[in-house]
Amino acid sequence: MARGTQVSFRSVFAVAEFRAMWAAEALSQAGDQLARVGLAILVYQRTGSAALTGLTYALSMAPAFLGGILLSGLADRIPRREVMVAADLSRAALIGLCAIPGLPFPVICVLVAGVSFLHAPFKAAQLALLPDVLEGDLYVVGMGIRTITMQSAQLLGFAGGGVLVNAINPYVALAFDAVTFVASASFVRLGVGYRPAPVSAVAEVAGVAPAKPSFASSLGTGLHLLFREPGLRVLVTFSWLVSFLIVYEGLAAPYTAEIGGGAIAVGIILASDPAGSVVGALVFSRWVSPETRPRLIGPLVIVNCLLLLPCFLKPGLVISVGLFGLAGAVGTAVFMQSTASFARAVPDESRAQALGLTQSGTATIQGVAPLLAGVLADWIGTAHAVGVVGVIGLAIALPAAASWRQALPTSTSAAPTAATP
Repeated sequence: MARGTQVSFRSVFAVAEFRAMWAAEALSQAGDQLARVGLAILVYQRTGSAALTGLTYALSMAPAFLGGILLSGLADRIPRREVMVAADLSRAALIGLCAIPGLPFPVICVLVAGVSFLHAPFKAAQLALLPDVLEGDLYVVGMGIRTITMQSAQLLGFAGGGVLVNAINPYVALAFDAVTFVASASFVRLGVGYRPAPVSAVAEVAGVAPAKPSFASSLGTGLHLLFREPGLRVLVTFSWLVSFLIVYEGLAAPYTAEIGGGAIAVGIILASDPAGSVVGALVFSRWVSPETRPRLIGPLVIVNCLLLLPCFLKPGLVISVGLFGLAGAVGTAVFMQSTASFARAVPDESRAQALGLTQSGTATIQGVAPLLAGVLADWIGTAHAVGVVGVIGLAIALPAAASWRQALPTSTSAAPTAATP
């Protein structure tokens, strides 16, 4: 494909392996949305405890952090397609057990934590495999398609998940989630071609017996790539920073109450970021040239921080929705390009471990940032706390953007660990 040629969505969907991976992820995402709502309703019905309901919801996401550290490297030592299939089938079994009526609450917690734990190696294998399936700018546009699909599913989940679960009952929702994992495994197994584990492929080219690295060696290599390579370190900073900035989602209820909104307004605030993300992914992947995208992420991450500063003035609902929607659009563009640049720059034999560690950091920040911002909000007010997050973000974004600008002239080199855009 000629340099500067704009890739269309049709070109990406013309790749059969991508269609299989996209269908698998979209289906399991829909099942996960229903299952989270179903678990929340089920646990609250059985325990009457908001705290236990919140604990169950947290368990559906938090253990992915540990899974990212411990299991992401599997997709560098085992064929990535097989890791995805095994993770899907294992999650199907665990969530299927949750659908058994009368299961003790502690058992449900363990099963839900297991599902979240296994999400990490699946995601690491998927993200590491995608650059092999989509070459060149097809990859960035494919990331845009994934973002649009996932954020649209989140929007639909906010809008109708509770109504649907009430109509079909929580146990059916959990059983449906198990079925989607089986379907996802089938799409991947039948639609994605076999590729050997990267470490085996490298050894084969070198003409030596494959020596699979130990867990400690794999983890050490991933950490080295994240923190010792300057270009990659900046890209990770960008990804983690935009994850830090979305605290307004976690604080939607108190923020809305502070600006004078009700329950409907909370839903609108929650929907603003994913709606903006859909628009941002569409515009960035379809109408921004491949050469321009890497140069934009530094300025865009600064804009993302600036969009939170008007919260110091406690703007009304309409302005808040506009700010958070724009923040979602800009942050998504930064996250897409940072992830794409990072994945293409990391050596294939360490890609899954490095991406897994990055995703673990993202998940941790998304969980911890609203908690810390909530503590701050109790002192100075929620709107002001969101504004402070913007100030902190700006203090990180400005030097990071300057570092990225300096890295850009050398980032087009062919060095395998350079921060190639």
